[in-house]
Amino acid sequence: MRRRDLVTLIGGTALAWPLAARAQLPAMPVIGFLNSRSPGDTGHLVAGFHKGLSENGYVEGRNVAIEYRWGMGDYERLPALAVELVERRVGVIVATGGEPAGVAAKAATSTIPIVFVISGDPAKLGLAASFSHPGGNSTGVNSFTSDIGAKRLGLLRELVPQSVKIGLLSNPAFPTAETQLNDVQEGARRLGVEIDVYRASTESEIDAAFIAMSLRRPAALIVAADPFFDTRRVQLVVLTARRALPAIYHLREYAAAGGLISYGIDLPDVYRQMGSYAGKILKGAKPADLPVVQPTLFQLVINLQTAKTLGLTVPQSLIAGATEVIE
Repeated sequence: MRRRDLVTLIGGTALAWPLAARAQLPAMPVIGFLNSRSPGDTGHLVAGFHKGLSENGYVEGRNVAIEYRWGMGDYERLPALAVELVERRVGVIVATGGEPAGVAAKAATSTIPIVFVISGDPAKLGLAASFSHPGGNSTGVNSFTSDIGAKRLGLLRELVPQSVKIGLLSNPAFPTAETQLNDVQEGARRLGVEIDVYRASTESEIDAAFIAMSLRRPAALIVAADPFFDTRRVQLVVLTARRALPAIYHLREYAAAGGLISYGIDLPDVYRQMGSYAGKILKGAKPADLPVVQPTLFQLVINLQTAKTLGLTVPQSLIAGATEVIE
């Protein structure tokens, strides 16, 4: 063999070897992350999701990729975004931000595994056959947020004990709105309180609802659990402050933003649970075999500075039972 031919052969082999080696590397799995909310207000939740992934050895950018799709509080966008993720051929879809995301993902695929977080009954929504045996391609977390409205009403009544009329701000476009309303009204009957319902599905309707409150003058307000409201929590906290209206919310985020009081699940931990399930599925677990889990961590957060501004005295019993007191 001539020297020139030998050099060409060696050089060609050297070039071909890295290509062959790269071809043998396993493809990085891809997670589709579908969220009803917006990226600007969910950084702490995404961090919780990453924590759950890391519990199973996955780190974004190192050994897993994540495709993010955001509904921006507009539930009608979610079906098309879910289809995008299906066409991207992701390994699992994590549907976050309540029922609309989970239902959109389920409608888009019957084969790609889905991990959801919802507040209602997964069987009624067609997302799982039962809590313990989901069956099919989806499982996740049931967050309870539609079933503790009466508890929030009771907490609010402790802060405003003489109130006989309390407002409820609800989004009729959210699937569990009616369930939440029924739960609050049942609690109101036990307490002898009248519930004055205000409905809003857009920013302008939120403004209109608070104008109506100025006229009808409820003594306090319950803001229903809803991802659309979560994306506009600053607007809601500002409007309640302008009207000196005591209000209770379902997430710590509101109290941290200046809201009076919140009671509900530890949402970052719920996202951690979802990340853990997504990691298990990437490792080969089947959604049908992973039970729908329920959160064990609940948070009662009281903003004492807001209470002082409203001229309210927070009972020591509430303070003693609080997860966090914001001075």
